[in-house]
Amino acid sequence: MISRESFAGWYRNRFVWVAVILLTVSAGAVALVNSADSKAKPADVHAQVVTRMRTILEQADPGQHNHAHHGQVAGEGEAKPPVICGVHVYGYEPADVTTLADVQTVYGFHLCGIAEPKRPWDVAVKLAGPLIMDLSTQPPGIQVVEATEDVIFVDRLRQMFPAKYLEPALKEALGDSEMAKLRQRYDAAAGL
Repeated sequence: MISRESFAGWYRNRFVWVAVILLTVSAGAVALVNSADSKAKPADVHAQVVTRMRTILEQADPGQHNHAHHGQVAGEGEAKPPVICGVHVYGYEPADVTTLADVQTVYGFHLCGIAEPKRPWDVAVKLAGPLIMDLSTQPPGIQVVEATEDVIFVDRLRQMFPAKYLEPALKEALGDSEMAKLRQRYDAAAGL
């Protein structure tokens, strides 16, 4: 049989060991969390570029998109309706940056609708196409790829875009998710 003194010593030691184990586990958990924080991925520059591109396009006057024949949607003295855009970024330069502030040039696609009150998307004035956005200037430069009288669209695209972005620019527009978000935002802005 175990003596009372032996049992009391064992019992006290058990609490000591439980306390040591809990302390060790807690310290390990803190170290693991700190390690995960220090190895966290840098900010998602691509997502920031998408947001910045969309914001710039929506705040710019449609004429700044450099589209020919975009038409006037507001008369003199009338408030201009909001421009609602969806964007797809093909890439940016320099490609290895880790902060948005270091991005100089963005290559992508935009589809914007001018959200006149109660005007459905299907008949809205739209601005669309591949574009190059120069973030190194104030305000940022927006250059839309358009055909001219002398140059067809594909040739103009080849003149303006680096080779690595040509294929996506010829094939890709907005994905289903971005298009759905664009339509929801447009309908809300147009009061539909």
